[in-house]
Amino acid sequence: MKKGTARRALAATLALGVGLALTGCGSSGSTGGGASVSGEDYDGPKVSISFWNGWTGGAAPVLVPKLIEKFNSEHDNIEVKNVPMEWADVNKKLPLAVKAGKGPDVAVAHGDDVATYAAQGLLLKADDIVKALGYSADDFPEGLMDAGAYSGNQYGIPWSVTPLGLYVNNDVLKAAGIDPATVPSDKDAYMKALEALKAAGVQGEWVDGYVFTGTFEFQSLLWQFGGDLYNEDVSKATFNSDAGVQALTHMTDLIKDGYSPANVAQDGNIKGLLAGKTAYNWNGVWQTTNEGFNSIDWTVAPVPQIGTEKAVWSSSTHWMFLNNKGQDKNKTAAAATFVKWMNANSAGWAETGELPAANEVRNDPALVEKYPNLKPFLDQLPYAHYETSAPGITAANAFITTALNEAVTGKKDPKQALDDAAAKADEVLKQNKTKYGD
Repeated sequence: MKKGTARRALAATLALGVGLALTGCGSSGSTGGGASVSGEDYDGPKVSISFWNGWTGGAAPVLVPKLIEKFNSEHDNIEVKNVPMEWADVNKKLPLAVKAGKGPDVAVAHGDDVATYAAQGLLLKADDIVKALGYSADDFPEGLMDAGAYSGNQYGIPWSVTPLGLYVNNDVLKAAGIDPATVPSDKDAYMKALEALKAAGVQGEWVDGYVFTGTFEFQSLLWQFGGDLYNEDVSKATFNSDAGVQALTHMTDLIKDGYSPANVAQDGNIKGLLAGKTAYNWNGVWQTTNEGFNSIDWTVAPVPQIGTEKAVWSSSTHWMFLNNKGQDKNKTAAAATFVKWMNANSAGWAETGELPAANEVRNDPALVEKYPNLKPFLDQLPYAHYETSAPGITAANAFITTALNEAVTGKKDPKQALDDAAAKADEVLKQNKTKYGD
C-alpha cells in the first residue's frame, strides 16, 4: 500500500483503455459461492485458489507468505497460492485474465478501484458472502464498507486502512526553543508553532504538489473546511468549492509566508523531516515503519484541525471475489474462508504500516501495546474520510493533484487551478457515466 496511490496515474490510464473493451462483459457480476459459503470453514473437496495482490514492498512480502503458510497448514482442503505483483500490473492484467477465466479467485484492491472492477463485471456480488461470514458495516470503521460498494451491492470486504498523521521532529523543535511535549492540534497552535520555528530560521512544514503527500493533505483540509470532492452521485467535481479554495490557499500561504520552501521535491518533505531541516510532516501511517526515524527523536499525532471540523484522509484496501469465466463455486467458498481467517489474524499487519480494518482486531489493547505509534491514527478513524467509490474515479482524481501542483508552484492561483481541474474532472465523470452506466 505504501506507494499504492502513486501507481494510479498509470493505472487510471490503463483502466480507461481496458474498461472500454470490457464494459459489455457484464455490468454487475453474479453472486458467487452459493450455499457452500457459510460462517464455518469451507468443507468441500480440496481446491487450490489463486490470490493476487500488490504487496511487493516493505514487510508485506515477508509477512504475507507466512500468513498463507499458516492458513494452508490449518486447512487441509484449501491451498492458497500467493501471486504478488505491482499494483499497476494488477490493474492491467486483471480484466483480460478474468474474461479468459484465468484470473485469481480472490484479490485485494484499493477502495477507489473496487467500483471500477465491479462496473466492468470482473467481480462477484459479495452481499451473500458478507452475510454468510457474519460481517456487517459495524464490524469495520464507519463508512468503510461503502468504499467496497457499487450500484446498491457490496463487492468488497475491508482489509486495511491508512490515515494521515502529523509527524514531528522533536530535535528540531527543541533546537528552536519549542517544547515538543504539546503537539499543536488546531490552527492557532499550529500557526504559532510555525511562526516560532520561522523566527528560529526553520521552515516548519514543507508543502509539496504531489500525491505523496500534498494531495492527501489538501483533501484532509477540504473536508475540514466542510467541503467534499464530488457531489452525491459523483457526476460533478466539487473540490473547487469555497472549502477547496480555503484548503489550497492555506497550503500556498505556507509557502508565500515563508513557513515552507517553494518547489519541494516529491518525498522531499519526509526527507527534510528526517534530516532535521523541518519540524512537521503530514504523512501516512505507513511512515511508522520508516527506519529513518530510528535516528531522531520523533512523535506522531493526529493532524491538526485547520478548518471548522475534524477530518483526515485515509486510503483503504478490500478483498474481492473474482467473476472468472466458469468460476468454480467451491473455490469462491474456499476464498471466503481465507478472507475471514486473514481478517481474524490481521493484528500482525501493523508491521507493514497499515491498520487492520476489522474492529475486533484493531480495538484489541494488545495492538497499541505492541505498536504504540499507531494510537494517533486509531484515534482519527471516527472522522476519517475514505476514497470516493465510483467507476473510473482515479482518472478524475488525477486532476486534483494537477491543481495542487499548479498552485503550490505558483503557476495558477488556488481558485483558478481548482476550477480548471474541476472542469476537466467533470469531462471524465461524464465519460465514465457513458462508459460504465449509472
